[in-house]
Amino acid sequence: MSKLELNIIVQHLPDGQAVPKMILWEDGRKFAIDKILDIRKAAALKCGGVGTRYICRICGKEFAIFDEDGKWFMER
Repeated sequence: MSKLELNIIVQHLPDGQAVPKMILWEDGRKFAIDKILDIRKAAALKCGGVGTRYICRICGKEFAIFDEDGKWFMER
């Protein structure tokens, strides 16, 4: 499997936490992140890499997105 690099709109809180708000696809579609269900340090097991994993609800479905030193991706 490989990484799908993402463009993310992120809110940065005063405590330094990054909160992803919206995914911007290359074709112009935008998907708001409805809710963040879990945040933790984790490895992307299918494609490698270690960072912060966000389990998010987007349009009623759960997705895992990763922040690896400011570079956002999801596993394909």
